[in-house]
Amino acid sequence: MIDQKYAPYAALILRLGLGTMWMSHALLKYVVFTIPGFAGFLGSVGMPGFMAWPVFILEFGGGLMILTGLYSRLASLLLIPVMAGAMWVHLGNGWVFSSPNGGWEYPAFLILVSVVHILLGEGALSLKRSPNISGLRFSVAK
Repeated sequence: MIDQKYAPYAALILRLGLGTMWMSHALLKYVVFTIPGFAGFLGSVGMPGFMAWPVFILEFGGGLMILTGLYSRLASLLLIPVMAGAMWVHLGNGWVFSSPNGGWEYPAFLILVSVVHILLGEGALSLKRSPNISGLRFSVAK
């Protein structure tokens, strides 16, 4: 059973954590690896290096949207393919992200939590709720 009294606050906590994780994932590329370094990495795994900036912008901007509750479910939906690409890159490295070249459990977890966020809703204190997407009703948490 879902406690309707506290569910909006649980969704808020999930949304704040998820948005923070997406933004920190983006900032790692910008601050630690640098965008040119990330572009080089993309090239080394057979992906176009020019995607470095778009991926950074999507992850950081999407994370900020999730954090603030500004169309956050839509942002989560749009970020899933980005992280699916990251997971695909890391599949051969094993499960644990601390493995050499990173494993795939962290990307898998971000995808899972993004799906939960999409299904659960923005929760309390969101700026602008997401509209209906492909017939899915996005008005669970108020």
